[in-house]
Amino acid sequence: MKLSESLHYLELLEVSNLIHSKQISSLEATQAQLSRIEEVDPQLRSYACMMTSSALEEAKHADGAIAKGQLIGPLHGVPIAVKDLCWTAGVTTAAGMTIYSGNVPKEDGTVVRKLREAGAVILGKLQLTEGAYADHHPKITPPVNPWNAQHWTGVSSSGSGVATAAGLCYASIGSDTGGSIRFPSAANGVTGIKPTWGRVSRYGAFELAATLDHLGPMARCTADAAAMLGAIAGADLRDPTASLLPVPDYLSARNRGIKGVRIGIDLTWSHRNVDQATQRVFNSMVEVVKSLGAAVVEVKFPDTQDMINDWFPLCGAECAVAHEATYPSRKKEYGDGLAGLIDLGHALTGMEYQKIMLRRHAFRGQVARLFQSIDLLLIPTTGVASPTLERMKSLATDADLLAALLQFTCPFDMTGQPTITVPAGLTDQGMPVGCQFVAKHFEEEMLIQAGCAFESATDWHRHHPSI
Repeated sequence: MKLSESLHYLELLEVSNLIHSKQISSLEATQAQLSRIEEVDPQLRSYACMMTSSALEEAKHADGAIAKGQLIGPLHGVPIAVKDLCWTAGVTTAAGMTIYSGNVPKEDGTVVRKLREAGAVILGKLQLTEGAYADHHPKITPPVNPWNAQHWTGVSSSGSGVATAAGLCYASIGSDTGGSIRFPSAANGVTGIKPTWGRVSRYGAFELAATLDHLGPMARCTADAAAMLGAIAGADLRDPTASLLPVPDYLSARNRGIKGVRIGIDLTWSHRNVDQATQRVFNSMVEVVKSLGAAVVEVKFPDTQDMINDWFPLCGAECAVAHEATYPSRKKEYGDGLAGLIDLGHALTGMEYQKIMLRRHAFRGQVARLFQSIDLLLIPTTGVASPTLERMKSLATDADLLAALLQFTCPFDMTGQPTITVPAGLTDQGMPVGCQFVAKHFEEEMLIQAGCAFESATDWHRHHPSI
């Protein structure tokens, strides 16, 4: 068996242990990943560009440091990848746009810098939708779902979901503005953490919508995502919106269990406009957390319809600001989806914007009040389990499909609360289904506690596509 075949579906911390105990070298792990990418990714299209030379040098440097006993932490020497909206010094950062195909930053974004400081080996940049919105640019070939090429990969972190699921990196960075860590995590059967807004610096990451954007990890299990989050979280002088709160030892939460943890469920909301496969998986997850000793509490979640409706014009207005230098002056180079969003933002009046702000703050208050009685909320990730590409063609005209996709994601971009999506089951066709826990602001430890507890009782996170 080739080394690449024996390693590629291991978890990040498993590979980390092998490297740090010198059973394999970082260089061997990196070369194995590069070989697998060369073999598999021409069909999956998850990478926007490779960083082969620098990855090999980083691996050699990691091996040298580890040999001298200079171990940095759990990511040291482990091959990962980043979404191609994160600046990488000397390497193209295109953000899924043809306009930026020649954009080569002079410095790393903060997340990339922190990953390098943690000793991670960066394999390359992962493909995304245009400007991190809903559609891939017409001139860019979208990534392919490794479980079934006829099914959705999720947006916008499509490459991150595909590469992590297909064994083309041990973890990745995604971004989430309306669901773009959680959609591809659910669609590809991986674990994704959308941290609290401000927990991770956004400096050096291409904006979609500044007050909605979150950067976070995508991995094959909760503990791996926790290790990634620990490396990238924290204050940043270059991002005044990054929180000054200290970063906890997230990995220390993995063995705490959830006995006595109050987990809220809204059975009406969690089954409304939700397909049967998702209902079945969600119901099963509720039974698992009960068996682990959690105190399941029935709650009534505030109505989310205003937040879903308001998300689009708010995202459009913030996106118009982000694209001011190139839109509408280079409108012809934009795809219809992103152009339509920006036009929506331009059409928003000051009065309308203020009303959205008032509704957003009121909703945040209502949700905060609910969380006074619970520690976590358990909900589906989307109301549609693994939609086909054919069905997704009707998204612009199918209001029910749009609501089913967004009802469990964008409300928590509007509140800025942290969530974790975990693999929780399969459809009858064998496609992955995810559910998510939601916590109070800056209580990512509770998410990790819950995710690890669920994984201790199930093996859904160890199901992988056959490629």
